[in-house]
This record gives sequence, structure tokens and C-alpha cells, in this order.
Amino acid sequence: MSRKGLSVEEKKARMLQLFYERKEFFQLKDLEKIAPKEKGIIVNSVKDVLQSLVDDGAVDTDKIGTSIYFWAFPSKAANIKKQKLHELDEKLTESNKKLKLTTDSLTGLQSECNDSRERNVYLDEIMELELQKKNLDKEMEKYADCDPFVLRKMQGQSKKLQEAANRWTDNVFSVKSWCKKKFNVEDQVIDKQFGIPTEFDYVD
Repeated sequence: MSRKGLSVEEKKARMLQLFYERKEFFQLKDLEKIAPKEKGIIVNSVKDVLQSLVDDGAVDTDKIGTSIYFWAFPSKAANIKKQKLHELDEKLTESNKKLKLTTDSLTGLQSECNDSRERNVYLDEIMELELQKKNLDKEMEKYADCDPFVLRKMQGQSKKLQEAANRWTDNVFSVKSWCKKKFNVEDQVIDKQFGIPTEFDYVD
């Protein structure tokens, strides 16, 4: 193995692989001997890489007598991923609820075209929720190999969130069309009046 050009993330991944393959308890001095030979991690980096994994919660450590031991098993990584999926599921559910409330509120405001301040608040909120949805979608991709049932559930909720956002977008366009006919103004004037960004569109 090459001992040059490894990034911090690559070193951490290789160190974890060493733990998973061996399924043993190690002291730092043991890892400083094994990691360079088997995983290409230079000896001067072993301590920092190990501490980084401990800080991330990926490696456990404890002091027994005068010695400090380190260990990590594949089952721990799986549990961490499941916990992360659960947290993402809760965040996505909360975002879905907020989006529904926002959509329902905007629908009730369709006939109040002149209330630009309140409408702008909803515009800002829906754009923020859409950003949260995109970020959650990216996070879920990292855990695609863990707990397929939970993942399918989250993907279904993500689709519903997207559909809700697009219904909200339909409402905005309907209000714009009503204002245009009612007051005989152009789209650009309406966008400027109510602070609707030029890139505002349906969520893909």
C-alpha cells in the first residue's frame, strides 16, 4: 500500500477497517506498529487519526489500570447509521408538517393579493423548507445501505414534501395570474411588488 497522499478521511476509513477486520482491543503502541504496515498510515499520523475517530464516536476507548485501550466493531457503525436515519426521519417529518401549514396558510391568502408583507414571509419560509428538504435528501443518500424499510419510508415522505411544495408553487402562480387580470400588471411588476425571486419555480 502507498504511504503517501492519503487524505484525513482516507486514513480514518482505513483505521476503522483495521478495527473491523481484527475485532480486537488495541493500545496506541499496537496501532502504531500495525497501521503503517497493513493500512499505509504513517506512524506519526496514527495518534491524530485515532483521536479523531474517538471524537467522532466511531471508536470507543477506556482506561484499564494504567493502560488505555481502543476498540470498534461493525455493529457499532450500523447502530450509528440507524440512529442517524431515525434523526433524519424526525427532521423530515417536522419539515413536512411545517410545509403543510405554510401551504394551507397561503391557500387561505389567495384572495388577499395586497397583503405583500405577510406573503413575503411565506415565500421566505417555503424557500427555507425546500432547502431543508434538499439537505435532508443529501444526508439520506449517505445511509442508503442501512435499514431499507426506514429509508423507503423517508423517501416516500420526501416525495410528499416535494408534492406539497409544488402545490404551494401552483398557489403562488394562481395568485399572480389573479393579480395580473385584476390589476392589469405584468409578471415582473408583481414579482417585484411581492418579492418573488426570478428563479422561483417548481421543485424537481
